[in-house]
Amino acid sequence: MRHVASLTALVLLMAALTCHAEEVSLKHQGLIISANLETVGQAWRQKPLVLITHGTLAHNRMEIIQALQNTFKERGYSSLAINLSLGLSERKGMYDCAIPHTHRHTDAIDEIGRWLDWLKDQGVTSVVLLGHSRGGNQTAWFAAEHDDAIIRSLILVAPQTWSEHYAAADYKKRFHKALAPRLAEAARLVKSGKAEQMMKGIDLIYCENTSATARTFLSYYNDDQRMDTPYLLQRLNKPVLVIAGSEDNVVADLIGKMQPIADGKRVQLVEISGADHFFRDLYIDEVVDSAVTFMEAH
Repeated sequence: MRHVASLTALVLLMAALTCHAEEVSLKHQGLIISANLETVGQAWRQKPLVLITHGTLAHNRMEIIQALQNTFKERGYSSLAINLSLGLSERKGMYDCAIPHTHRHTDAIDEIGRWLDWLKDQGVTSVVLLGHSRGGNQTAWFAAEHDDAIIRSLILVAPQTWSEHYAAADYKKRFHKALAPRLAEAARLVKSGKAEQMMKGIDLIYCENTSATARTFLSYYNDDQRMDTPYLLQRLNKPVLVIAGSEDNVVADLIGKMQPIADGKRVQLVEISGADHFFRDLYIDEVVDSAVTFMEAH
């Protein structure tokens, strides 16, 4: 028994020695952006690496992102979890609603591209793009506009859906105000060349009574079909796996919207029974198991 225990300890030690975690920083459009790189083995550059983008106003060390990186590492896959700048240099943690908003939904698309270029510079030859929630939409949007050969496939975990009606209804429910007047105001400012004018006392995403530029407000609320991830999937050439939780009340219409699109071939849908929007605890194992099966099939 002692021999078995010693052998097990040695195997675990050797596995630990082949894993490496590192915070990486880059300069991007006058800002410093960062990411957490988790590598497995000396030849990690030759295996598919998972590039992970977090959700709305969140960060790359939130529970679901850490759990994804740790579980992928256990399965032998390296990953890079990026931290979107949201217009701030060296940003950490959740976005502080007291800080005026100058970021846009589409800023993430440029930042995903910046990190993909960095991975190429490191010698990585194959990347799987993964996004959670809003990050899932931004990931799909990036792939729809950049059909890069290094991108092997996409895994979208509870990705954002969108409709003009739902956006207005959600705004009314959350803030007890109509969206249309503020959206019209933002559109007038942008059209008159005042896109960077700060709109004060405005409600934006999860932030009540905050400040945001007209361009920012329009970016998050203007009716654009590309904000709806199922719409984007029809423009992709890469294999796509969408993972949905049966108890997700954040993107509650995802399964219904995906069912007509998921053909089981290029676009696959996996529904995890009992999971909510964040796939806590053992549900994350089901997410990664489904992801790994998909990755190894493509």
